[in-house]
Amino acid sequence: MSLLALVVLAFSMSMDAFSVAIVKGATLRSVSITQAMKQGLIFGVVEAIAPIIGWALGQAAHQWIRAVDHWLGFVLLTLLGIRCIYNALTNDRRQEVDQNLNISMDNGQTTGRNSMWLFITAIATSIDATVVGVTLAFLQVNIWLAAALIGLATTIMATMGLYLGRQLGDRFGKGAMIAGGVLLIIIGCSILYRDLMA
Repeated sequence: MSLLALVVLAFSMSMDAFSVAIVKGATLRSVSITQAMKQGLIFGVVEAIAPIIGWALGQAAHQWIRAVDHWLGFVLLTLLGIRCIYNALTNDRRQEVDQNLNISMDNGQTTGRNSMWLFITAIATSIDATVVGVTLAFLQVNIWLAAALIGLATTIMATMGLYLGRQLGDRFGKGAMIAGGVLLIIIGCSILYRDLMA
């Protein structure tokens, strides 16, 4: 994968965290840029670790599925893209965030519960990145660069979502998830096309 493809992948993977961060930001009375950056960094670190875990799992299984690795990458990324679009259109992500907020927030003020919400939500939004890591194991990709780009993109997007959540609202978050889903599908198709045409 080219550097440009990795950057596009990184930002498409960050849209899930961005959407969740917008919802979270919209529930807060106020949030400083410093607070948003600290919370966004948590999302970024977890999102950077996830593809490395997936990559390691993919490397272990690579010898058994080498002949169909491009099909696997296509299917996994396409399914993830479809799920992102479906969640955006059905508001499943909003319901999930609302449940987490009810469990772990106290009007946005309790630090301990807020930390719990951040950790749980960061893990939930990083599951897709783990699956992408499996896909990257079948491609000629520097996993450390890919993980760093995914973590950086997620940190930036989650910080923006938290800080601008009240102004942007749910509508923009839904659009971001749809855009991210479409990008994942395009990347999956490009992987399949490249390998079939090789």
